[in-house]
Amino acid sequence: KMSKLKERREALGLTQRQVAEKIGVKYQSYQRYENLVIIPNAQIAVKVAKALKTTVEELYSATS
Repeated sequence: KMSKLKERREALGLTQRQVAEKIGVKYQSYQRYENLVIIPNAQIAVKVAKALKTTVEELYSATS
């Protein structure tokens, strides 16, 4: 199952690198968030949601 982060990023036509730059983290860190290897802290989660023009709840809620 594709992560909501990846789904949303692709819908916006952004690369992982572009999102990483927007939120101020290394590309590898963003990759780990997207692959659900690690969950970002609240501050980063808010930045991710803003970069992907959505809400934290939308990205990280358990239901699809």
